[in-house]
Order: sequence, then C-alpha cells, then structure tokens
Amino acid sequence: MSKSLSDMTLEELWELFPICFVDNNIKFEKQFLTEKDNLNLLLGDYVKRISHIGSTAIRNIKTKPIVDILIEIDFADKDIVKEISLKNDYLLMAETSNKISFNKGYTVNGYADHVFHIHIKEYGDCDELYFRDYLNDDYEKAKEYEKLKEELYNKYKPNRDLYTSGKSDFVKEITESAKMKYKNRY
Repeated sequence: MSKSLSDMTLEELWELFPICFVDNNIKFEKQFLTEKDNLNLLLGDYVKRISHIGSTAIRNIKTKPIVDILIEIDFADKDIVKEISLKNDYLLMAETSNKISFNKGYTVNGYADHVFHIHIKEYGDCDELYFRDYLNDDYEKAKEYEKLKEELYNKYKPNRDLYTSGKSDFVKEITESAKMKYKNRY
C-alpha cells in the first residue's frame, strides 16, 4: 500500500521532491499564462490580480522548475477562494492570517510535468512583484541571488526550510530597495 503525500514525513517529501536548478526558459512564462487562465476561470471575480513571481519570473538566472503565482484578492473572501481551490486539486500547504499557500503538480511519484506554488494574499500585499522587477532590472543583483541560492542548496540539501529561510535577508534587502526605487508601482 503506497503512502499519500499527507502521510509522508518532511524528510520523505524532500527526497521525493528534491531541489534542482535549471536554466530559465520561456516555457515557464507559458505555463504561468495557462495556469493564470485556469485560475481566472475558477476564481472569477474574487481575483484582483494574478502575477508571475519567483525565480521563473526572473530573467537570466537558474531556477527551480516550479512556477510561483501570486493571487491578490479581497482577503474577506479567503474562505471561499480556499474552498474553490481545494475542490480543484490544489493542495493546501500553509495558512496564516494574511496568506494561503497551495501547491499543484506534486504526486506520490514525484513532480508532475507542470508544478505550481500558489500564494494567495490581500490585494496590495505584493512585495514579490517589487523583488521580481528589481532583479529583472539589475543583472548583477540577479546573479548574486542565483549564487546565494546555489550556495544554500549545497549547504542545506535536502532541507527546503533552511534553504528558504537562508534567502530571507537578501529578499528583504532587495524588496526594500525596490520599493524605494519604484515608489507606488503596485
């Protein structure tokens, strides 16, 4: 009898879904656009904005082959959006007072062909957009981020939590700089 994903330990999940880096590719933008259309159909008027975020949205750097998507909503509708997402095969990963995270494309056999991390937040809570834009405008900082990710991966593999937390200071610094540079872009 095979285990379901919810029955696996973190260590088993990290082994089944290892961090790997690939060259960025236009296919990630195409995957985002297809999933964006799907999400717009599912969530309709609850969506205020859907954006491609994360490393697959940053040109010129290696990335994990996972497309991150930010969905901004009126957070008063979060329970409805959560219910719709759950009914449509999105796997709830985390929920806090200001964010809901879903995954799609994780199977008991490993990654599916297309893998998504969906981040649902209040409309206007979009630091990720500032971060993305800054790194797309600053090649050297983007390459610095790529190097940091590779170093963290080599230091902490397979622990995804330590890998992710190791990027926090860099992300915060770039986001603060981007908000000063771009003012009220979003």
